[in-house]
Amino acid sequence: MEFSDVVKNRYSCKKYDTRKVDRARLNTILEAGRLAPTAKNLQEQHVYVIESEENLAKIDKATPCRYGAPTVLVVAFDKNNVFTYPGGKRDSGIEDASIVATHLMLAAANEGVDSCWLNFFDPDELAKDLGLSENEEILMLLDLGYAAEGAGPLDNHNSRKELSETVTYI
Repeated sequence: MEFSDVVKNRYSCKKYDTRKVDRARLNTILEAGRLAPTAKNLQEQHVYVIESEENLAKIDKATPCRYGAPTVLVVAFDKNNVFTYPGGKRDSGIEDASIVATHLMLAAANEGVDSCWLNFFDPDELAKDLGLSENEEILMLLDLGYAAEGAGPLDNHNSRKELSETVTYI
């Protein structure tokens, strides 16, 4: 698929059918995340693939936003392995994990797999429930699956500000 089509046509799926994402497609999606750039190439991200009923129940306990997706990717990063920027006020953890997550989301669309970026959950509670180490911080969850019949983008999906409202040349 052309990149411009991937970007234009992907949407946040809010209703999934029960078909699982096949391993080949899932591995292609995960590989796109692995190849994402990170500050100083620290690669502090870690992606957890959640497919078991036990762990999907933990996701459901954490958020009402799984929408029946058969697979959820948990994107986390190692807080002890980040680049601290000059001035010491920020580090690369959140942005690097965001780049990884964006690669995963766009790769899913390219593979014909629907997704939804989730951030409506308590990351600390979910990390405890999933047994993640204390040095890992969850950035987001990515639902993966195939849209159920009748699912589609929200009515406002194609509503975008003009480029002139979001970009300034200085």
